[in-house]
Amino acid sequence: MTFPKLALSLFALFYLLPLGIAALLHQRTGIGADWWSADRSSIGTLPPAAQHPGAVVRVFAAPTVRWRGIFAVHCWVVLKPEGASAYTRYDYTAWGDPIRVNGFVADGRWFGRNPELIFAVDGEEAAPLIPRMRAAIEAYAWRNRGDYRAWPGPNSNTFVAAVLDAVPEAGVALPPTAIGKDYPYDGSWIRRTPSGTGLRLTLGGYLGLTMGWVEGIEVNILGGVAGLDFRRPAIKLPGLGRLGMPIADPA
Repeated sequence: MTFPKLALSLFALFYLLPLGIAALLHQRTGIGADWWSADRSSIGTLPPAAQHPGAVVRVFAAPTVRWRGIFAVHCWVVLKPEGASAYTRYDYTAWGDPIRVNGFVADGRWFGRNPELIFAVDGEEAAPLIPRMRAAIEAYAWRNRGDYRAWPGPNSNTFVAAVLDAVPEAGVALPPTAIGKDYPYDGSWIRRTPSGTGLRLTLGGYLGLTMGWVEGIEVNILGGVAGLDFRRPAIKLPGLGRLGMPIADPA
C-alpha cells in the first residue's frame, strides 16, 4: 500500500468513522432539538456550598448545543475558596461579554446534557490553585465582545485550557472532544502542555501534535483529536471521546 492510501485509510478509520458513529448516537438521543427550553438544572454532584466550608475546584464538560454536540463539548470551571458561601462558575460563550460568571448553575446540565467531571479537588489541595486560576481568568486576553470563535478558537475550551495552564501541578487534560483546547491563545506555536509534562505543537489550532505524560499522544486534524492515553489507559477518538478509563476519578 502506498503512503497516500495508507494515510487516507488511517484518516477514515480514526477520524471519519468515529465521527459517523458519533452522529448516529447523537441522532438517537433526540436531545438538542428544543435547546431553548432544555433542562439546565443541577445534576446534584456538588453539596450546598454553605455546608462545605473547604475550598473546591471543579472542571466540567458537556456536549455542545444542537448538531455541534456530535463532535464537541463545552468546558467550564467552578471555584469556591475556603469559607465562601457560594460556588462561582466561569464559562466562555459566544454571546455578550465572552467570560460569563454565574450565568448557569455550577453543576448544571448544558442544555439538557449531563456534564462529565473532568477534574475535582477539594480542601488544602484546592486552596492554592484558586488564586492563580482567578488571576488567569482576569488576565485572559480574548475577553472582549467578538473575540469568541467556535472553530478553531478561541472558544470555551481555549479559555479553560488557558486557566488550567496556570496550575500545571493539577495535572489536568481536557477531553479530545474539547475542540479549541489546542488553539494558541498566547500566540505560541510550540509550548509545554497545560500539565507541564510534555510539549504541544499547533498550527493555529488547525493541525497539531501533543505528547505528554498526562495528555498522552494526540494528533489534531482540523480540531478533531485522535490519540492514546497511557497514564489512564484509553483510546481518544473524534466525536466519541475516550474509550477506556475515565478522565477523572469520581469526586
